[in-house]
Amino acid sequence: MNESPAIAAVCIDQPLPQLDRLFDYLIPEDMAAQVKPGCRVRVRFGRRKVSGFVIAVKPSTDFTGKLLWISDLVSPEPVVTAEVAALARAVADRYAGTLTDVLRLAVPERRVRVEAENRSEPLPVAAPIDGDWKRYIAGEAFLRALRETKSPKAVWNALAGEDWPARLAEAAAATASAGRGAVLVVPDQADLDRLDAALEAILGPDRHVTLSAQLGPTKRYRSFLKAARGEVRIVAGTRAAAFAPVADLGLVAIWDDGDESHVDRHAPYPHAREVVLTRANLSGAACLVGGYGRTPQAQLLVETEWAVSMVASRDEIRSATPRIVPVGDESDLERDPSGGTARLPTVAWEAARAALAKHQPVLVQVPRRGYVPAVSCQRCRTRAACPNCSGPLRLLGARRAPVCGWCGVVAEDFRCAECGGTRVRAIVIGAERTAEELAQAFPDTQVVESTGVNRLDAAPQGAAVVVATPGVEPPAQGGYGAVLLLDTWALLTRAELTASEEALRRWMNAVALARHDGTAVVVADGGLAVVQALIRWDPAWFALQELEDRSELGFPPVMRFAALTGPNGEAEKLAADLPADLGAEAIGPIPVDEHTERLLLRVRRRDGAALASTLAKATAERAGSKAEPVRIQIDPREIA
Repeated sequence: MNESPAIAAVCIDQPLPQLDRLFDYLIPEDMAAQVKPGCRVRVRFGRRKVSGFVIAVKPSTDFTGKLLWISDLVSPEPVVTAEVAALARAVADRYAGTLTDVLRLAVPERRVRVEAENRSEPLPVAAPIDGDWKRYIAGEAFLRALRETKSPKAVWNALAGEDWPARLAEAAAATASAGRGAVLVVPDQADLDRLDAALEAILGPDRHVTLSAQLGPTKRYRSFLKAARGEVRIVAGTRAAAFAPVADLGLVAIWDDGDESHVDRHAPYPHAREVVLTRANLSGAACLVGGYGRTPQAQLLVETEWAVSMVASRDEIRSATPRIVPVGDESDLERDPSGGTARLPTVAWEAARAALAKHQPVLVQVPRRGYVPAVSCQRCRTRAACPNCSGPLRLLGARRAPVCGWCGVVAEDFRCAECGGTRVRAIVIGAERTAEELAQAFPDTQVVESTGVNRLDAAPQGAAVVVATPGVEPPAQGGYGAVLLLDTWALLTRAELTASEEALRRWMNAVALARHDGTAVVVADGGLAVVQALIRWDPAWFALQELEDRSELGFPPVMRFAALTGPNGEAEKLAADLPADLGAEAIGPIPVDEHTERLLLRVRRRDGAALASTLAKATAERAGSKAEPVRIQIDPREIA
């Protein structure tokens, strides 16, 4: 008597929200030995064939209709492990998305030739020495717990000048020495390159892989398969690496979780930190959230006792932190009258000159790239707008007419719409203009720029000035002799919830590159809490203040938000259909452009899962009825 064919539960590659479920298919007898959970197949869906992943194989089905057979086995290679499938489902639910969308983020494009390559056994990893983890309270205990296959959870604030890639590599080595895997997530390729080098140095060759879009499809898929096949136990990468198919996971870690690069630009827009935390919960792995700064979200983990705070003693902090000098309050102005008006106050100029005299490089951080990225009317100070499209005008160079940042029109005959003025003044000075000014101030010194468009991998050795925008400051061998933080008001006065938090994160990342005996000058009022946190190198204190303030005001992470963006009126319709017992408070809508508006929904944190579930269901119903689509983003960065 023939046995009944096995059933494959398949996630089909269809982004429609009303299809966000598994579909059962019969497995043909000639495929039975190869169709396993995680493999790629093609199935008949409607009138055409679609691709999909087999999520599970089971003996029976609850479906009462007639089942179809799997059409083709695309590849027997299991690329979606049971653990990653559960993680993807949880992330989709957390962000009101679909399993298909999350798996697109998690699994790279297939490369047939890579699957034919020979396999190898994982190489052993020796337990590392504790290194500088002993500088942190509970640091040695954290590594010891990893070696003992325990699952500690910590929020780590690194000291200024810390070799954080080496510390992460040591944590990964401690985990792998006990036979478990580790996943390390960093914001961008430059950070990944540094971590890659540290892992190679501490683990030895061929014991880890990296995952990032910049690898290219073939190399990325090769690294992915090495992890999926168990050939390596350690994976480091950018945000998608949080889903890496590492077996026997013992540690998940994320560096600089406040960096906006950790937020995926594709639906359902997950934050890598939330993926890492979800994975730690589901797998029982250890978790490390590290950075020079600390986000309120990370502080909440400490306040709820989900994680411990891992910081250095005050003595260690004092010995590692360069002298940080604020210039901006009344007492500062008495010592340096230029501090309130000059872009480079005397104390900053002297710090730079002293460092250059010692043949040490100087880092100057400015908020924006370009020459003069924003201008206003010189007479009435109204922001200068393009006469063609009303976009912001900017200057691309000295003695050049303003240019529109939107349509590119050159405003040869600028005239202010408010007062009729014909001359403009700078609102914000960009990196290019700053470099020009510093080249004049230090005529015999090399001055270079590092921006998102043209990023330097390392600072020039010796006496040099590096003008950089936040996030692309190149490290200097031995550290910078001076770090100057200019135009700080441009960060602090942004109309965003995270303005102060983001300013502190960017400042700390820059000051961390200074020598311990160097000087950092921040052109800001020393009485501000955010500046005090920088001077004291105490981001945990500031994160707690931010968390308490947001708790009083009802903002994330204490509350859960959802942003609904769609054609005028559609977001309100969707919100109006939500059940009253959800307790969702609507804020807005506000116009995005002439035809689009944005509505915010706010609920208590404990109701966040219910909000996401309700929104996902509503989205599916609207899609099924051919209603206008509304984009849903849970805890958008503009709020969170």
